[in-house]
Amino acid sequence: MSNLTQAFALVAQPDVILAILLSSLYGMVVGALPGLTATMATALLVPVTFYLSPIAAIAAIISASAMAIFSGDIPGALLRIPGTPASAAYTDEAYAYTRKGQPEMALGIGLWFSAIGGIIGTVALLVIAPALAEFALSFSTFEYFWMACLGLMCATIVARSSPVKALASMFFGLLVSCIGIDNPGGTPRFTFGMTDLMGGVDVIAAMVGMFAVSEVMRFMLDQAPPPLPKRRFGSILANQWKLTLEFPKSWSRGSVVGIIVGVLPGAGADMAAWISYAIAKRFSREPKKFGTGHPEGLIEAGASNNSSLAGAWVPALLFGIPGDTITAIAIGVLYMKGLNPGPTLFTNNAPSMYALYFIFFIANLLMIPLGIMVIRMSSKVLRVPYSIVMPIVILCCAVGTFAITNSTFGVIVAAAFGCIGFILQRYGFPIAAMVLGIVMGTLVEQSFVASLIKSGGSILPFFNRPVALALASITLLCVAWPVIGWALQRSRRLSSAET
Repeated sequence: MSNLTQAFALVAQPDVILAILLSSLYGMVVGALPGLTATMATALLVPVTFYLSPIAAIAAIISASAMAIFSGDIPGALLRIPGTPASAAYTDEAYAYTRKGQPEMALGIGLWFSAIGGIIGTVALLVIAPALAEFALSFSTFEYFWMACLGLMCATIVARSSPVKALASMFFGLLVSCIGIDNPGGTPRFTFGMTDLMGGVDVIAAMVGMFAVSEVMRFMLDQAPPPLPKRRFGSILANQWKLTLEFPKSWSRGSVVGIIVGVLPGAGADMAAWISYAIAKRFSREPKKFGTGHPEGLIEAGASNNSSLAGAWVPALLFGIPGDTITAIAIGVLYMKGLNPGPTLFTNNAPSMYALYFIFFIANLLMIPLGIMVIRMSSKVLRVPYSIVMPIVILCCAVGTFAITNSTFGVIVAAAFGCIGFILQRYGFPIAAMVLGIVMGTLVEQSFVASLIKSGGSILPFFNRPVALALASITLLCVAWPVIGWALQRSRRLSSAET
């Protein structure tokens, strides 16, 4: 009880409260701008943390990252341009609500269930952190390979177009991920002698191009989309409690998946969102409604996004192993402030750890009123003519990609992938599948090659480890499921024809 009292006193300090409020507003704004990610929002806060107390510094990082992950949904729902990579998995679903004249419904779902997922993730961080961290440390490159392959299977599950086109788009993304020298062999590939390509294609620049620039090109070359209904936004949180009671499996399952994926080093909210959205569609009773403005996928992926943030802090605090890029930055701040990660952190600095839990709860509760305020402000975008909005979008894309890559080459990459995204969409190839291939390609290749090196070229260790076998079975089942479904339907038709 004394630790809880001390923790509450630490959080109640004026500098900590001010850090939470200001960093929350900052995270909301940065996450809502295309190209500016939650990781970038966190990185830009590091110089500010030099002048803050240890608790205030950690509070700033937690608050900004939680807000940025949610606010990435705002441009995705209003303009079909994901603000962060974690929002890309369900951008089309959210934008479908806007086309139906219900943008507040999509944004309300994202806000409400992001807060629920964040709170559940915090409870998991508080209760089962050591067990989850031990489970995560049992993962080797064999398990990571199958986890990455399972993530790639999401491309065919979430696609509304032909599975063949989804696979083709995904493989094209895998090809793009091969560019550069970031591979086990350390040799340049597909660089064509250009030094700017040595580090590979920046994922954020490519994503901004394929989602945002291609949207502007479609507006310029095609007929302008029909105007949206001119009306005021309704209640942001209307019907959210009803959806909470109607889809308990969706938000609880999404939260659990987010926690598990977040604990895995290097996975993060991006993979959690893709996997959760795919699981939602696979187990839904109405999978054909996905992509037309259906709540299940948004609920599950929204809860998964923010629960993964808390899960990523488990290995970071216990072992100093970053769960994602945000906690990699946070670990540096922890060391800088004398809160060295490790098991002793929970015994020697127990009040500080409880203070961290309090901050997670406060940030996720504060997300609701701040989110409503930012959504209300953003809704004015829908009343502005597209001829004015699109040039501003292009400007934001150029500024965002330049800020991420710190070079004009990043802007060129965004423009090039904008053309690629436009062509793919014109012929029915899902660009989300290509983004998934680019994001997961490096992890798949590095895990596979490292595993073969460790096993001396044998593939048996990919299957004879218990966790690897379980993941392999699930992955292969996902691959075979369409064939099995087709065979079952064919056998039913033949049996009915005979009778």
